[in-house]
Amino acid sequence: MYLPSFQLINKIALVTGAGRGIGKALAIGLAEAGADVALFARTASDIEEVAHEIRALGRKAYPFTVDVTNREQIEEAVQQIIEQTGRLDILVNNAGMNIRSQALAVTDEEWDTIMQTNLKSAFLCSQIVGRHMQQKEYGRIINIASVAGQVALRTGVVYAATKAAMIQMTKVLALEWGKYGINVNSIGPWYFKTPLTEKILANPDYLAEIIARTPLGRVGELEELVGPTVFFASDAANYVTGQTLFVDGGMTIYGF
Repeated sequence: MYLPSFQLINKIALVTGAGRGIGKALAIGLAEAGADVALFARTASDIEEVAHEIRALGRKAYPFTVDVTNREQIEEAVQQIIEQTGRLDILVNNAGMNIRSQALAVTDEEWDTIMQTNLKSAFLCSQIVGRHMQQKEYGRIINIASVAGQVALRTGVVYAATKAAMIQMTKVLALEWGKYGINVNSIGPWYFKTPLTEKILANPDYLAEIIARTPLGRVGELEELVGPTVFFASDAANYVTGQTLFVDGGMTIYGF
């Protein structure tokens, strides 16, 4: 047989920022592929709703209200997951946010908030979960980056810096941790329909500009991020590490 398994049966996954948008879609998609899923988010009601949908699929869900910029909260929650499940196989670092400020208007508070939410959280979760994966000599870490980490956009310099750093962090962690059987990859989305982009995509002029710069001529649907995530999490990606897959309708073919 040459076709590797894309199934995640008996795997335990953790998704950060899992209460809505991309994180919610990825958590449910991983469950559809067979994984039991731990959910991190700051809003308990959001992750309880996602947990309910996962359990309706016949999979187990473990919701945790966690500030992923706080090492102690992450360590406590990860320890509880491992105590309940015995292991943690897959980590999806999805938590993130953006403040669309021109560079001259960026405040210290904005810088710190975006850096901590987007980049520090991904490193802390990777480090804490990575220690467990090292002991088990197996792991899949998937970072949700952005096309903004590859090409220059007009606003969001701090956001872009975090996503570029995340892409480079993916490479370095893949290099360091490959010997432990840990694969580290990232996914770079373009515009997708989420609660965070709903307002900006409602502007017809802005939407027309986005579509004009996208060879496939549309914004993405959330389920179109699930396949790449399941791929990186599965045996199909056993020999893939340190890579960034841009799921962007072709936008990064030429950039802006």
